[in-house]
Amino acid sequence: MGGASRWWLHHALTSLNVSLDGKLNIYAGDPQQVLSAVALETSAQGVFWNRCYEPQSIARDAAIKASLKASGLAVQSFNGSLLWEPWQVVKKDGTPYKVFTPYYRRGCLQQPAPRRPLPAPSDMQLLKTESDVSLDSLALLPTIGWDAKLQEHWDISEAGGQDRLEAFIFNGIQNYREGRNFPNKENVSRLSPYFHFGQVSVNTAWHAASDAAALIDNEANLDTFLSELGWREFSYYLLYYFPTLPTENLQPRFNQFPWQQHADAELKAWQHGQTGYPLVDAGMRELWQTGYMHNRVRMVVGSFLVKNLLIHWHSGERWFWDCLLDADLASNSASWQWIAGCGADAAPFFRIFNPITQSEKFDKEGDYIRRFVPELAKLPAKYIHAPWLAPADILRSAKVTIGVDYPAPVVDIKESRERALSAFKLTKDIPL
Repeated sequence: MGGASRWWLHHALTSLNVSLDGKLNIYAGDPQQVLSAVALETSAQGVFWNRCYEPQSIARDAAIKASLKASGLAVQSFNGSLLWEPWQVVKKDGTPYKVFTPYYRRGCLQQPAPRRPLPAPSDMQLLKTESDVSLDSLALLPTIGWDAKLQEHWDISEAGGQDRLEAFIFNGIQNYREGRNFPNKENVSRLSPYFHFGQVSVNTAWHAASDAAALIDNEANLDTFLSELGWREFSYYLLYYFPTLPTENLQPRFNQFPWQQHADAELKAWQHGQTGYPLVDAGMRELWQTGYMHNRVRMVVGSFLVKNLLIHWHSGERWFWDCLLDADLASNSASWQWIAGCGADAAPFFRIFNPITQSEKFDKEGDYIRRFVPELAKLPAKYIHAPWLAPADILRSAKVTIGVDYPAPVVDIKESRERALSAFKLTKDIPL
């Protein structure tokens, strides 16, 4: 796991232990050996777990299941994290979908509705064993205090996740279809870390939103939110059927793409929010300060990295993996391949997000930029999207010197777009 995920996991386990009256058992070691030993220590008759869908986890769990069954234990796994199992949704010829809309509309929505979650059990008899280890022994927290800034933004608990879901259902979802595009509005759910760590079930969110349909002014808002849950499903689906998704281009022609080989300075500027493009920098700083980034801005910063800077999507995927609290192998890999144009149902490579026009359209007054790029806070909205174009007197009054207080653009947006399109042409004659 990346650093941000480890931080969340520590606090999530702390909260879980409290909810279990201090009887959470934590073990370290080879999982097959640990489970066998715990089963023996507790005289267990069965072992049950929720499935994982990452390729290495599937292989690991299959081996564990076979071993435990061979020792006479009842073993069963369940779907605890997806609305539909990947093998439920295939085309008529039995092959997997590669395009989201038919996958979701013709595939998922034609299946039985996602199961409605059961209530929490009212009576559990929990056993604390002697062979478990302490949470602190896992050393999940960072050794330097970069995580202090994250604390104020999140309630890392099951109750916090439920509160977040309720707030979204009663407020954010009302204008979700349009409002989710504006980073300064409260129309995104911010549920993804809770989904990833199992503190809120995606099934709970699906049914909570569906049950509130009568309260939602426009049914398109509900449909769009449910389809976003469907996109999460699609990411897991792709990872299940294409297990090399995290490392290999799904479209082989991109294997020949001429990525920049020596762009360390540009990559560092992108990582630290110092590109000179305020919307990109605001997004990257939001990520560093909160462990989260608004979805519209994720697309903009991703496009900027892989298309304007021509830096391989692997570099973006690795940085997000370490910094995102909701870092998820399936979603992270599928989304980076989508923005790079090399994945399933990917955005066309020639769709290059212009960070200036995106900023003018979705952060017109510059409120999001001002929050995360405070050195530009005194610039008028007219100039905050491209401060290097502001007249000298405007920059002076805002106490901004380009190249000193705020960096000049690391790349020319028009020239870099043409360079990206020229690079893409080199792949056109290579079969998909």
